[in-house]
Amino acid sequence: MFRDRVNWFALFFLIIGSIVILFPLYLTISVALKTPQELGQSVLSLPTGFHFENFIKAAKMTNYWRSFKNSFIITFGAVSLTLLTNSMVAYAIARNLDKKFFKFLYYYFISAMFIPFPIIMLPIVKQTSKMGIDNQWGLIFLYVVYGLAFNIFLYVGYIKSIPRSLEEAAIIDGCGVWTLFWKIIFPLMAPINATVAILSTLWVWNDFMLPLVILSEREDMTLPLVQFVFQSQFSTDYNLAFASYLMVMLPLIFVYLVAQKWIISGVLRGSIKQ
Repeated sequence: MFRDRVNWFALFFLIIGSIVILFPLYLTISVALKTPQELGQSVLSLPTGFHFENFIKAAKMTNYWRSFKNSFIITFGAVSLTLLTNSMVAYAIARNLDKKFFKFLYYYFISAMFIPFPIIMLPIVKQTSKMGIDNQWGLIFLYVVYGLAFNIFLYVGYIKSIPRSLEEAAIIDGCGVWTLFWKIIFPLMAPINATVAILSTLWVWNDFMLPLVILSEREDMTLPLVQFVFQSQFSTDYNLAFASYLMVMLPLIFVYLVAQKWIISGVLRGSIKQ
């Protein structure tokens, strides 16, 4: 019998990568739970006590719950509309790639992934301002549109793995295109829908640039934007600063830990071709 050999080269880089990722997280948690006096003594040491009052103070200074509500509304709206609209567009393209027009549409949407946002930033700002959508609803619309390129790339690859025979059998039974998609195809797309939903949630929740240039009202600010605006207040009190950063990260850390298997399975199944 052959013994399992340890790949020390891969193990070494795995350990280094884990340290690079986990060490900043350790510092964030440690500093958030310390007092300014403990922080002055040593940054790397463990906190002597759990000072959860740092989180309460940071929440009051940043108006955390209002910003949390704004981020939740924008994220929920953007992800819901993304699943409803992008899946339909991708299905229409995937089942008609043999036609020149739909093949052109596919590559047209995919090409948008290679356009840096700063190039179109100023025109978007002027256009949204003139149209009166420089608010949360306009931001939701932009997230749906800007996510179209990458989502179509994922959706089309996955839809190709769904046998056409299922659709042919449904059509023979008198099923229309609309019913066919929502009753048969959309339920079968559950893994890739979960993948798109999770990736879109991570992107929209953490995004800073688009809310910065689009939102014009202070009451509409999202959590990342609030962190930037109030950064000067935390310049001398790192305990409150790191507590606020941790409160922004925790919801998405929980979401990713729970749903990471959906991301992997959806991407892998999306790479299968019929």
